[in-house]
Amino acid sequence: MPGRGHDPNILVGTETADDAGVYRLSDDLALVQTLDFFPPLVDDPYTYGQIAAANSLSDVYAMNGRPLTALNIAAFPDNELPISILGEIVRGAAERVTAAGAVTLGGHTVRDAEVKFGLSVTGLVHPRELLTNAGARVGDVLVLTKALGTGFVTTAFKRDHCPSETLSAAVASMIQLNVIGRDAARTAGGAHAMTDVTGFGLAGHASEMADGACVTCVLDLRALPILPGAAALATPDNYNRARAANRAFLEGRIAIEPGVDELALEFAFDAQTSGGLLIAVDPDRADALVDAARNLGAHAVAIVGHVVKRDGPISIILR
Repeated sequence: MPGRGHDPNILVGTETADDAGVYRLSDDLALVQTLDFFPPLVDDPYTYGQIAAANSLSDVYAMNGRPLTALNIAAFPDNELPISILGEIVRGAAERVTAAGAVTLGGHTVRDAEVKFGLSVTGLVHPRELLTNAGARVGDVLVLTKALGTGFVTTAFKRDHCPSETLSAAVASMIQLNVIGRDAARTAGGAHAMTDVTGFGLAGHASEMADGACVTCVLDLRALPILPGAAALATPDNYNRARAANRAFLEGRIAIEPGVDELALEFAFDAQTSGGLLIAVDPDRADALVDAARNLGAHAVAIVGHVVKRDGPISIILR
């Protein structure tokens, strides 16, 4: 795929696998654009729409931007399922878009054998306020603004052995907007880098942050926030292909120290849906960021690591 090309107004392209593309419109205004969609994770169509919308909106927040407009993207078997189900999906998405202060302008639907849904979101950011996944500095502290475990929980749910209270906790986390993390970073005085934790898992997205800045991210597995009830589901029965792929992707670029907590290690690779923001922040601002996130209603937030000087190919250390 092309990156910046020859257009100097492309502020963020594909070079660092960032969360969204950013295009400068003027000296004080830039466009943030992103797109994401996926099959249902839960049975309730309204909730599915909410999760999909929160997940898509998150990419704009990860750039320190403000969502402005959204377009729905849907694949739906209207010859097999009542169209009212699609209506509920769209209604759930619209609720989250409205909560984000954005508007839904329309979208596009195709007939498909499997339901899929998501959004293309456009946002705005001042070029000087733009944050990417490539700005981390040596000495920074890493803060995570949501608990981990949605991959294990949703897989267990699909296999009919997920307790209802555990699923409810995961849903509450997935539909929570990452505006909380964005605003917490602003309240604390700013951050150096942000990314949202989604399909590549915490370790994968931390490695992208490290590679983008040519540093190494150190994650303290004992500090990882875990969804209530998710630890009991982190078993081979609930492993999925994404978990194995996430670990294989980091082969040769990851160091796992002896004696790590094996259960916590699984959560570092668990693929997330609508996960939290991973924020690299000056250590003097880390506690203020955590406090601000809690005050803004974050269900879980924790300091999970720090950034050190790069020495060789290792982009991430798990300890």
